[in-house]
Amino acid sequence: MVITKAVHKEEHLGSSEFITDIVIGMSDGLTVPFALAAGLSGAVHHNSIVITAGIAEIVAGSIAMGLGGYLAGKTEQEHYQAELKREYDEIEEIPEEEKKEVKQVFAHYGLNELIQNTIANELAKDKDKWVDFMMKYELGLEKPNVNRARNSAATIGISYIVGGLIPLTGYFFTQTPYQGLIVSAVLTVICLFLFGYFKSKVTGQPLFKGALKVTLIGITAATAAFLVAKEFNNLF
Repeated sequence: MVITKAVHKEEHLGSSEFITDIVIGMSDGLTVPFALAAGLSGAVHHNSIVITAGIAEIVAGSIAMGLGGYLAGKTEQEHYQAELKREYDEIEEIPEEEKKEVKQVFAHYGLNELIQNTIANELAKDKDKWVDFMMKYELGLEKPNVNRARNSAATIGISYIVGGLIPLTGYFFTQTPYQGLIVSAVLTVICLFLFGYFKSKVTGQPLFKGALKVTLIGITAATAAFLVAKEFNNLF
């Protein structure tokens, strides 16, 4: 008789940075151009104006968002390198103080003083591992991917473009801005709900609640833009 041992498989979210960038780009891409198109629909009479303005906004928005992602990634790398240098300097200049900080970490988990001293002394034998420990457990910093800034910029920018083109689709196949707005609203609401559902699924949040929240944010932004543009159009 063969006894098969069940294999325990832990389910964890992978590539969190990539998913975060998609969420940032797609959420803004769906919401901002949709709000802009809705606002223009209440003020203009030709789809070509909405399409032109929408495409211009998508281009500008994707560049701005991508650049923001790039700068955030570079800042993260620069911050990590600065803290890394500081830790190397500290283990050279004040090693005993650094050992105390190591011991404090394990004291927090209830390990006795003998074990704390043993671990601290063993870590001190390898400066690289010692610094790596301090970066992770004293400062809470993980070494960033060297390609993080570039990848983040590309992912956010492309996600913004993909999300932004969806609201404009309705204006390509209709005759008036109001008709385009109806088609755009239907497409965007569906996509917002699906996107919110996916976002909630990969982040472990309540599915329906998360999808509904993302959808309502998009609808609220578009409605506000539409009403404001319509009122300004009536005034002037």
